[in-house]
Amino acid sequence: MADTSLRRAAAIGCGVIGAGWIARLRLNGVDVTASDPSPAAGRIIDAVHDNALMAWRELDLEPAPESIGSLTVCGSIDEAVADAQLVVESVPERLDVKHATLTQIDSAAPADAVIASSTSGFRPTVLAEPLGRPERLIVGHPFNPVYLLPLVEVVAGERTAAQAVDRAIDWYGSLGMHPLRVRAEIDAHIADRLMEAVWREALWLVNDGVATTEEIDDAIRYGFGLRWAQMGLFETYRIAGGEGGMRHFIGQFGECLTWPWTKLMDVPDLDDRLIDTIATQSDEQSGHLDVRELERIRDRNVAAMLLALERNAWGAGRTIAAMRERAE
Repeated sequence: MADTSLRRAAAIGCGVIGAGWIARLRLNGVDVTASDPSPAAGRIIDAVHDNALMAWRELDLEPAPESIGSLTVCGSIDEAVADAQLVVESVPERLDVKHATLTQIDSAAPADAVIASSTSGFRPTVLAEPLGRPERLIVGHPFNPVYLLPLVEVVAGERTAAQAVDRAIDWYGSLGMHPLRVRAEIDAHIADRLMEAVWREALWLVNDGVATTEEIDDAIRYGFGLRWAQMGLFETYRIAGGEGGMRHFIGQFGECLTWPWTKLMDVPDLDDRLIDTIATQSDEQSGHLDVRELERIRDRNVAAMLLALERNAWGAGRTIAAMRERAE
């Protein structure tokens, strides 16, 4: 594993996440080979790439056409991974599908290739169970849109080699990402466990008729979501403690943890009634926009926030500044 620069990657599974990986890789000059049995894969890859170009244009980071990595869509996994340094697996979140796919990748990829699963929930030790060379499997969990959001959670399994993790982290950094080394295996890693907590509480608020989907989204995007986007949770609460800092904040609000403010230990039944309610409210909220238009609106908003954070040398803006330095 002596190679330090990423030049060739394979993407196995080309849905929203896989196509997002392809876009980020190619915009950083990496040649990509891809494989997906879906007849819609090519269309999705092209649509996501177009959105990524627009977003990078918003960031003033759009590369020259000749510096964009090539894309080769292959007829099989074996063909796609044959010469890859990094293989990104983004197939559906079913353990049987992932095991079958990863086993095929493991048997066909070069011995020194790093295999990175985009899984949002499975632990790498579980994913690596059927593999002959589990030492090169990691979890590299990104966030949608992969070409714009810098975070990637990097998780090692019980048999993952430290060198594979270090190599992947170096590569992710070269792609303008913020690799977060997760120090212990846990189902759903870090970020998804936090998002799941908010999601479960939101389901109860809709189920109990307390709020609609739009009202819940407004509570986030007009309020604490803006604080979280640039400072996270603990730093935000430290400020809420005033001059006394976090200790004062906990002294003020710690007692709230014993109050009945949450139903996180319980979940409403996702029966047809609740699903219909959520789907109907969501259609009323955003159904007048197609998904590609919503993606473009999202990407312009995220790009604008990243630029603001870059101007203040803060948070995720630092990844944009580092990308700009590399491009100069």
